[in-house]
Amino acid sequence: MDFALTEEQQMVREMAARFSEVEIRPKAAELDESHEHPADIIKQLGELKMLGIAVPEEYGGGGMDYVSYALALIEVSKGCASTGVIMSVNNSLYCFPVYAYGTEAQKMKYLKPCASGEYLGCYGLTEAGAGSDPAGMRTTAVKDGDQWIINGEKKFITNGNVARYAVIAAVTDKEKGYKGISTFVVDRENTPGFKVGRVEEKMGILASGTAELIFEDARLPADALLGKEGEGFKQMLTTLDGGRIGIASQAIGIGRSVLEDSVEYARTREQFGKPISAFQAIQWKLADMATELDAAELLTLRAAWLEDHKKPYEKAAAMAKMYASDAAMRASVEGVQILGGYGYSKEYPMERHMRDAKICQIYEGTNEIMRLVVAKNLIKG
Repeated sequence: MDFALTEEQQMVREMAARFSEVEIRPKAAELDESHEHPADIIKQLGELKMLGIAVPEEYGGGGMDYVSYALALIEVSKGCASTGVIMSVNNSLYCFPVYAYGTEAQKMKYLKPCASGEYLGCYGLTEAGAGSDPAGMRTTAVKDGDQWIINGEKKFITNGNVARYAVIAAVTDKEKGYKGISTFVVDRENTPGFKVGRVEEKMGILASGTAELIFEDARLPADALLGKEGEGFKQMLTTLDGGRIGIASQAIGIGRSVLEDSVEYARTREQFGKPISAFQAIQWKLADMATELDAAELLTLRAAWLEDHKKPYEKAAAMAKMYASDAAMRASVEGVQILGGYGYSKEYPMERHMRDAKICQIYEGTNEIMRLVVAKNLIKG
């Protein structure tokens, strides 16, 4: 077994780490305070091929593998969790399904602009009454001649307020349940009846927009259908598996930032005549953080490796997302504790890390759902 990264993977990680440290981290607090979309940073990530890392170069991407993607996303998220999730969604939830299920014409029209960083994409699945259970989906797509008419609302859509393109799920046959769900690609600028609704006020990831997508008799051309009619649910499951690798990577990045800040503070903060790092109570907290984050990274890189090698990775991705997000949340709680009053103050970034970490346990499948996915795979053998 070889744990060494390839030369290309190491290069990608180092490039992402440098960019994150120089261009992202210094702006993270200001972005959090202003709730401003990091447009300049996203533009630079596009130029670095970070917004379509695993997309072939002919479609505007970086032509690299998913291990490289996970490594890069960890580093970006260390600098700013909001920037990390913008990158994750564009790569995993938009570029992946368009590349995996789109026609050649769709790839050139809808994939290339987002993989290259010219525009951003988003993924419209969740609804007010259909979160963990997509069977409750109420958005419909009805065929009308050579067009589709879409009606419904999508909720909590990351990048929804800034994306030019969206992959959305809609019911095309109510009688068929899961098999009656289909997927479409939508161009916001050329789809009358499609608009962005409310942009959410959130606890964390404040520089990442989370919005409603509203469809009122929105008309799509026939070629907006992604793959075959009725295959949307199957496409969704595979897409979310990859998305969970992205969120695991984001969580690890947050956790790594927590650990670095905690170690630095513990080395310099003195109580009772010595650095608090000399106390066993603090040492144990740091040791637990480091161990859990290393374990999370190994789980995540394993899932990415399985995806690269076309092996089943549903269980591995669920394990990685569940464990990494729980580890990041535990680390951030302990980080606040180590810093004490300063941890609770906006003077230090620790409280932001804690706010940002929480969402990783919720989106792209709650951790309760992740445990069900893991158990299902264990039981079926």
